[in-house]
Amino acid sequence: MSNPTGVMFYYYFVCKRKLWFFCKGITLEDNSEDVGIGKLIDENSYKRENKHINIDNVINIDFIRDWEILHDIKKSRSVETASVWQLKYYIYYLRKKGVDIEKGVLDYPKLKKRIDVFLEDGDVEKIEKIIDEIDGINKLQIPLSIENKKICKKCAYYELCYV
Repeated sequence: MSNPTGVMFYYYFVCKRKLWFFCKGITLEDNSEDVGIGKLIDENSYKRENKHINIDNVINIDFIRDWEILHDIKKSRSVETASVWQLKYYIYYLRKKGVDIEKGVLDYPKLKKRIDVFLEDGDVEKIEKIIDEIDGINKLQIPLSIENKKICKKCAYYELCYV
């Protein structure tokens, strides 16, 4: 796997066990109430924008302004680190394709907040290391151990891990 998807990059920060399941084609998000709420927020926000730009089936950008600023719509700030790094990965990916992206913006319509995200010194090396680690997780024969995080109770994969 040379180019993990944006979802894989996000899951790397949320839960590596969830990432392993996702890499193996086990997707449970369609049954998640939280994921459904997030989709509704996305659908009902920024309606004037040309949304859901899929590039190479690798990244799926909520919307782009002037091919310079990426926007990613999120429901809450509960896993903000994952959201920031997913957006940095999008910027990295597009720059490697020759698109000069200035920055990314995390949009939280429910919270009426925005956070600017830039690809900073050292980020490219970290992203490339994470890509290698995602590839390593994908190659594992069995899932990683349960991490017991606060967010586990709301995870679409909760029953797979705990029941």
